[in-house]
Amino acid sequence: MDNRKAVFICTDLEGISGVNHIDQVLKTEEDGYKKACELLMGDTNAAVAGAFAGGAEAVYVLDGHGSGKNFIPGKLDPRAVQIKMDDMPALMPKVGATMQIGLHAMSGTRHAFLDHTQSSVSVHDYYFNDMKIGELMQDGVYSGAFGVPCVTVSGDRAACAEAEHFFPGVFTAVVKTAEERNVADCLPVEEAQRLIYEAAKAGFENRHAIKPYVLPVPYTVTIEFNRADYCDDVCRYRPDLERLDARTARSVKNKVETYWDVLL
Repeated sequence: MDNRKAVFICTDLEGISGVNHIDQVLKTEEDGYKKACELLMGDTNAAVAGAFAGGAEAVYVLDGHGSGKNFIPGKLDPRAVQIKMDDMPALMPKVGATMQIGLHAMSGTRHAFLDHTQSSVSVHDYYFNDMKIGELMQDGVYSGAFGVPCVTVSGDRAACAEAEHFFPGVFTAVVKTAEERNVADCLPVEEAQRLIYEAAKAGFENRHAIKPYVLPVPYTVTIEFNRADYCDDVCRYRPDLERLDARTARSVKNKVETYWDVLL
């Protein structure tokens, strides 16, 4: 098998088709969250099927939302392999494309459903050097360090616009539009998953035309927290961080090997 014909898919929950209210993400003990997890499996499997239809020979999937316990056992397409974050350094040199399924826009984005970067509670803004970024770019910069382009993104309209800004040529599937920050108007699930399938297929087929996002090292990662005590808590156990002011801390990255190298 040509190892560069493998695909890495990272999933999130906020941008999954049919997830239209904040309670489906936050209230994990309620039926709305259970339904969101079912929809997550549907979107993920649509992307897996599209990747294989586009010529992929292997697909690896990471449950990237929260603690990574959102996948329903036995529901992932059996052709795909579920991995953990610790597997990524060994995996990335083998893949030819990454896909981000169910993503959301960065913190502070207008007309975006559940916009945030890492934490909507503690994090105000996140930067690479002087460039404000979100979770889409964290994945894009990580895979780009291995020469791998992000070829497909699904999520709300704002997330897909963000992806198109940072990754020219990326194939996107807009599955919802924010009515306000915590409520979205979703496409019918069957239609949304068809769009994801098509974007995944086209993304892998056209992967060589999409450039990896390469951020030269060294670079800085800066977080502006929402409150000084959140910054206090992080800096207390991270002596490597530079404290810039009451709410802001910065680290310098000299290499990109593990996924933690694109985080503070």
